[in-house]
Amino acid sequence: MSNYRILLKRMGFSLKSNKKKSNKSQDSEQDEQFQYIVSQRQAFRDAGLPIISVDTKKKELIGNFMRKGRVWCKKAEEVNRYDFTSLAVCRAVPYGVYDVTRNEGYVYVGTSGDTPEFAVDAIATWWSHEGRDLYPKREKLLILADGGGSNGYRVRAWKKQLQEKLCDQLGLTVTVCHYPPGCSKWNPVEYRLFSFISINWAGVPLRPLDTMLGYIRGTSTKAGLKVKAVLQEGIYKGGQEVTKEDLKRLNLQCHAVCPKWNYTIRPHASYADKE
Repeated sequence: MSNYRILLKRMGFSLKSNKKKSNKSQDSEQDEQFQYIVSQRQAFRDAGLPIISVDTKKKELIGNFMRKGRVWCKKAEEVNRYDFTSLAVCRAVPYGVYDVTRNEGYVYVGTSGDTPEFAVDAIATWWSHEGRDLYPKREKLLILADGGGSNGYRVRAWKKQLQEKLCDQLGLTVTVCHYPPGCSKWNPVEYRLFSFISINWAGVPLRPLDTMLGYIRGTSTKAGLKVKAVLQEGIYKGGQEVTKEDLKRLNLQCHAVCPKWNYTIRPHASYADKE
C-alpha cells in the first residue's frame, strides 16, 4: 500500500461512494405506510376478503427482437439488428393482477395504451371472471398498488374509473393502499409474479403475441404459483380529463393514516337501486 493511503487511513479516511441526503420526515412517513399496509392486509385476510396486488409490467415489443438472457439451443436465433418500434408487430402492455392469498397471477395483455381505464378494466375482468367465484358473497376488495403509473395515487382518472367500473357497476367497496414512491419493488406483484415471468421468457424473442401469452401461462414456482394470461382487447386513449368537481362526486373517503396513499371508494346509492 502506498504511503499516502496509509497516511489517509491513519487520519480516519476511507473510500466511500456518494450518499443521498436522508429526509427523516419522509422516511418516517414511509415506515408508517408500510406498517399500515401490513395491518390492512391482516384485517382483510382475517375476514376472508380478497387482496390483490396490481401493476403494469414493462412494455414489450412483439416481433423479431433481441431479448436479454440465454436459452439452451444448438444454434443462436438471429434477430433484428435494431429495436425500432416501426419494425414491431405491436407493443404489448401486460397488466398484472396478483391474488396475494391464493398465490395466483392473472396477466391481461393489451396492445393499446397503459391508461387508468385499461388498468381498471383488467381488474374488473379479473373480478367478473375469477374473483367473484373465488370469493363468493364478498363485496370488499383490497388493492395494493404502486405510487405512480396508470394506477398512481395522484391519478384522478384511476379513482374515477374505480368508482364507475368496480364500485358502481360491480357493487364492490374498494380499499386502495399505495406503496410510497420509489418502493415499487415491495409490491407483491413485482417480486412474486413479474420476476418469475421475466426469468421464464429470458432470451426468447417474442415474435407473435401467442408466444408471449404462452410463456406467461407457463410460469410457475416451487411455491405453487399459477398464472393465467388473457388478451385484453380494446383501444385505450390517454389524456382523460378529470376535474376537481368530478373528483368531489366520487364516493371516496381518505383514511386517517397517510390519507394521500390510503382511501376507500364505495358504490353510490344508485347501485342499490339497480338490484
